[in-house]
Amino acid sequence: MQGPMLPPAMNTKAGGGLFCELYWGNNLSEAWSYGPEHSNVHAAPDETAPLPLYGFTLPEEPFLLAERTDQGWRIHLPPAARAERAIQGNAYAAVPQTDLRQHDGRTTVELAEGMTLRLSEGELSLRIQGSVVKEQVNRLQWKDFGWLIIVSILFLSLPVGFLIAGPTPQRIEESKVRAMKMAADKEAARRKAMGLDTPLRPLTDEELSMQPDGGDDVTVPAFLRVR
Repeated sequence: MQGPMLPPAMNTKAGGGLFCELYWGNNLSEAWSYGPEHSNVHAAPDETAPLPLYGFTLPEEPFLLAERTDQGWRIHLPPAARAERAIQGNAYAAVPQTDLRQHDGRTTVELAEGMTLRLSEGELSLRIQGSVVKEQVNRLQWKDFGWLIIVSILFLSLPVGFLIAGPTPQRIEESKVRAMKMAADKEAARRKAMGLDTPLRPLTDEELSMQPDGGDDVTVPAFLRVR
């Protein structure tokens, strides 16, 4: 007869960080992120603790909540907390007894890849999952400082270059003269294209005598206005 089927083994995530969220009911209260440089995370109802955790029953303070292993993270469960997990975004369900381990007299759970562990006590729930942070950001090297100095010099040289090669009263006056000459040349070209560049012939005496006069003078009363 075939024995009972066991759940498939779950891969753990090594080398990543840890991300924790504290909820009051459905409302997010606080969140913390711990990078790969952390080997463990201690919790206590204290603002100075690595994880300030209030409302949970802890056997001692500080309480070792999470420790890094070769496979990933081992989560130590508070004794009064209810442990649930969600895998790959599925609904939360109680952690099976087969996945609970005993380590130094404490009940622990291995945080698998894609798992979100929810520890609840009263209205509070602490959600724990692996962080996307894989490695610590390296500090600046000497060559990085060299590039930083070069970029700074180039950035600072822009205003100096503008002051040296920028507009001066003499350059502004020269620009005005060039602009006026260009405008005059453009106007001359326009008048030539319209045939207005040739001076008009002055009128002769005969042509002036043929011009009509302005008509007879009309006397108007003083109270009338003429437009």
